[in-house]
Amino acid sequence: MKNLLIIGFVWPEPNSTAAGSRMLQLIELFQKNNFTITFICAASKTKNSFDLKTLNIQTFDTQLNNSSFDTLVKEINPGFVLFDRFLTEEQFGWRIAENCPNAIRILDTEDLHFLRQARQIAYQNKSELKLKHLTSDLAKREIASIYRCDLTLIISKYEIELLKKTFKIDKSLLHYVPFLLNNINLKVIHSYPSFQDRNHFISIGNFKHEPNWNSVQYLKTVIWPFIREKLPEAQLHIYGAYPTEKVLQLDNKKEGFIIKGWAESVEDVFAKARVCLAPIQFGAGLKGKLIDAMKYGTPSITTNIGAEAMQDKLPWNGFIEDDPIKFALRSVELYTDKNLWKNAQQNGIVIINTCYSKETFEKKLKNKIEFIQKNIVKHRTKNFIGSILLHSSLQSTKYMSKWIEAKNKP
Repeated sequence: MKNLLIIGFVWPEPNSTAAGSRMLQLIELFQKNNFTITFICAASKTKNSFDLKTLNIQTFDTQLNNSSFDTLVKEINPGFVLFDRFLTEEQFGWRIAENCPNAIRILDTEDLHFLRQARQIAYQNKSELKLKHLTSDLAKREIASIYRCDLTLIISKYEIELLKKTFKIDKSLLHYVPFLLNNINLKVIHSYPSFQDRNHFISIGNFKHEPNWNSVQYLKTVIWPFIREKLPEAQLHIYGAYPTEKVLQLDNKKEGFIIKGWAESVEDVFAKARVCLAPIQFGAGLKGKLIDAMKYGTPSITTNIGAEAMQDKLPWNGFIEDDPIKFALRSVELYTDKNLWKNAQQNGIVIINTCYSKETFEKKLKNKIEFIQKNIVKHRTKNFIGSILLHSSLQSTKYMSKWIEAKNKP
């Protein structure tokens, strides 16, 4: 059956998070290949949640640790199930295996959560990333989830290599799917506002995401004062969903550090800005803000963590600098040099068209899923570790969930 059930960690918010944009890209891919899609989520909707019904997707709310999910999923009877992040697979994977044992189980990691956590701990301890940071309890949980699924979608080539080389996960369980984007054509390029028509710097990112909040603090206290000293008329506009009071308190018009909050149109705010600043100190996956900068013709300055696995060996859409003073000086240079700026913009276009062309990756994923479906018995037999972990999960997670459900009954 080409009947896909997506179990969402949250309801997609494409205008707030890169994860939301990616989910809609995957939905488009499956619909293009004639999949009927149902979306289930236990989280509450927000004002920023995308209305999936506009895409003819049937949606259902569900509850954690509640057997009503079993009844619902039997009625849907999916041939394929996509788990949005390993946390969703942990909660619902055993129920899918029990109620829909023949369904192909696919995990979309978004990014490797344990890698992001490991880098944050190393950053806080002012140390290099080491194996002891990576082999955490979170890593064990996330990798167990990868094994329990028939296929895991990985957004970063760096992360695929980490899983294969460091953790010895068989490549048959992993599939590289970056952001899936349309090529930037001449019509789009000619629509970009010019260097002269753009003003100020931009930084953007969901404030609930710790690497983004850290980046804003780093800009405020370390990098922006250097830039402002060289460019006293320039401003830095900070955009992002869910700004808290501590974020809003950073707003200072005299310093040109302006907290704008949620961007109603990401395209509009990028198209007006001259340069994007993303001094990311820790994190994982591909950075949606840097993809958006390239899409909308806005050169960027970021760190090696920020640019990781995003460009293959192509020249960056601006500069990559880890040293804060060099970062600031490069920012000024890119902001003031028209020819340098235009070359950087062109580099971004080449990266998008070379590394993220959706036609290429859509076809590869379609073929991979069809191959697994045709060879599912052999595929699962080969993944014996996954069978062990699924058996263990059914024994432990199942009865813990049933105990919670019984406890919650009046």
